[in-house]
Amino acid sequence: MIYDVFNGDADGILSLVQLRKANPQESRLITGVKRDIALVKNIDVDLATHVNVLDVSLEKNIDAVKQLIDSQVSLFYADHHRSGDIPQSNLLQIHIDTHPNTCTALIIDEILDGAYKSWAIAAAFGDNLNERAFELATMANLSRQQAEQLQELGVLINYNGYGATVEDLHYHPAELYRLLMAYDSPFDVIDDDSSPFHVLKSAYDDDIARARSEKPQHNSDILIVTELPNCAWARRVSGVFGNMLANESPNKAHAVLTQNLDSNTYTVSLRAPLKNKQGAGDVCASFATGGGRAAAAGINALPAIELTKFIEAVEEAYTSRL
Repeated sequence: MIYDVFNGDADGILSLVQLRKANPQESRLITGVKRDIALVKNIDVDLATHVNVLDVSLEKNIDAVKQLIDSQVSLFYADHHRSGDIPQSNLLQIHIDTHPNTCTALIIDEILDGAYKSWAIAAAFGDNLNERAFELATMANLSRQQAEQLQELGVLINYNGYGATVEDLHYHPAELYRLLMAYDSPFDVIDDDSSPFHVLKSAYDDDIARARSEKPQHNSDILIVTELPNCAWARRVSGVFGNMLANESPNKAHAVLTQNLDSNTYTVSLRAPLKNKQGAGDVCASFATGGGRAAAAGINALPAIELTKFIEAVEEAYTSRL
């Protein structure tokens, strides 16, 4: 049995869209909310013959990957997050690039020689790689209007991935992937009034309006911290709201905190300054449930008593990088 394992955000979903449009094949899908990245362990080793893993950290899945290799299961692994030590095996085909201006969908785009470029560009926009995505759109002879359409689609797909559980989401990521696969191009998704694009756009506008009403609790020359309440809308909007704030104040780091269900911890979305896209993954990885990449990272359960420590860590990290 073939397994497709992918992050539930725009990058993961649109990486698989490209891969399966290039090579249509029946597979078992394993995905979840964006923060659910320890996905490889959900594979039935006894059934698996080949596994594709897209946009989830090898470092966070290393034990499950080693188990598959030991069971003689071949893997294709594409990602842009921290990898840790990479196992050496002929069964493991690795495509990992941690450069802050790339994402998994762009890695897949390169492997496929740009065959599904518009999908890759939408994913790059979803990962807030706006400058790179606009450059790629220009190179692909897309108009500014078309590029902005792909930007909106990418943001909306990414927005759908955020939540404590899949019940917080408007679409299960596997369902959203299947729905998108029915369209030849992302522009067809946008043109279809009954597509997920229009459902997500209406919900996104409502959630962003709520987030905009929340005032920052910390605002310095280095960092802006905004806390959102323990509500489904806040969990849905946390990541895309962080990206929005980062674009509006590109010289500052931005942290969006969302209260978890236990009321004692926060989910944290950290964005490095767009003018200095480094260090976010390192800062978050220094906390027990944290990780990510240089430009954008997060912590799944930051104890409330460690909030001051987190703010000080971010301030110190970016003061030293000025």
